[in-house]
Amino acid sequence: MYIEDKLQGDVAQHNTYCAEDNAPGMMIIERGESNVRSYSRGFPAVFSTAKGSLLYDETGNAYIDLLAGAGSVNYGHNDARIKNAVIEYLQSDGVVQGLDLATTAKVAFLRDFQRIVLLPRGMEYRIQFTGPTGTNAVEAALKLARKATGRTIVASFTNGFHGVSLGALAATGNDLKRAAAGVSLNDVVRLPFDGYVDGDFDSIAYARKLFADPSSGYAKPAAFIVETVQGEGGLNVASAEWLRGMQELATELGALFIVDDIQAGCGRTGTFFSFEKFGLHPDLICLSKSISGNGLPMAILLIKPKYDVWAPGEHNGTFRGNNLAFVAARTALSYWKDKHFLTQLDENIRIMDAGLETILKKHQNLLVRRKGRGLFQGIEFARPEDAMRVRAAMFDRAVVMEMSGPRGEVLKLMPPLTIPTTLLERSIKLIDECVASL
Repeated sequence: MYIEDKLQGDVAQHNTYCAEDNAPGMMIIERGESNVRSYSRGFPAVFSTAKGSLLYDETGNAYIDLLAGAGSVNYGHNDARIKNAVIEYLQSDGVVQGLDLATTAKVAFLRDFQRIVLLPRGMEYRIQFTGPTGTNAVEAALKLARKATGRTIVASFTNGFHGVSLGALAATGNDLKRAAAGVSLNDVVRLPFDGYVDGDFDSIAYARKLFADPSSGYAKPAAFIVETVQGEGGLNVASAEWLRGMQELATELGALFIVDDIQAGCGRTGTFFSFEKFGLHPDLICLSKSISGNGLPMAILLIKPKYDVWAPGEHNGTFRGNNLAFVAARTALSYWKDKHFLTQLDENIRIMDAGLETILKKHQNLLVRRKGRGLFQGIEFARPEDAMRVRAAMFDRAVVMEMSGPRGEVLKLMPPLTIPTTLLERSIKLIDECVASL
């Protein structure tokens, strides 16, 4: 009974401490939140407010945000245009939870998405509102591809990341994430991403041979799912030629071509879709993160009409009708008609390109290459531990940024697209100083 009594006493002490008004915030997090938490471990501060490209902790200290909610606040924190639209909708008693009922907020978003995004680009898609996160959009895409083709296997790529629900996780390459599943992750074959194999290796010819050989063990897939820039995989960039080649192979095989644009889309690489200058015509497109503009949960799947073979209610989710997100998303689309925003985006990309290239040239003994494109870039360190050291040193200088890559070797920059040039230039200067101090 002693052990049981002690355990009960420890639990009571833990619960009492977490309920105290004057307990330190980080201590409450450490004692009360699950071990699965991640970002708060690397950034041990309690943040209370945010505006634009700045986060403020509970004591009022400002931090430059180069994480942007993992790409979910591309237009900055609490953007006035988006926030005011959401407040106005709430004050008018607009429908907040709509399931998949028709609402004025949904109609307005659909109309503007067609008018501002699809029609000017000559794109014809139907829009499925999935569950609220990116992995929900991926799950819907994989299910739909399998239903449309009658096939089971999906082809994904080395270092790809598509989410941590079981279907998306099967298509994800990361060992740590996959190990947490606790069950077999089946019905996916892995192909080498563009540049994964050094030298002149032709990964498209390799894939074509595998799927053409009846004795390779590779059945024809239902779909290929690919990121044009692998955010979590290390900011690996696929070339336009390689992407077109994979799309052509998918067409040859009667498979659907899926672009996971959850992190690279919504302007992150400089255009609304990360692939729109590449001559691609994906059958399915997954969008989430900054589709809502200000971090409200929202995800959508764009479907070529001929593949919209769902039966009513065959795939659903309670929170697929987040009308606050629809209002925010519709307002965020207005930025893509704003010449000032587009000019600033181009200028910020120019500053990041030049700044990171300068850092690379100055520290060739420590750095391998600049990776990514647009405002979705990073620098790869020869020693992965140096990337972590620089991230920690940047946090000491009040900058929040993350790492990516299979070994955490890439220091990753993904600020709000609207970050003032002065803050972006200051951030790059601080990175230079931190790398120099290694």
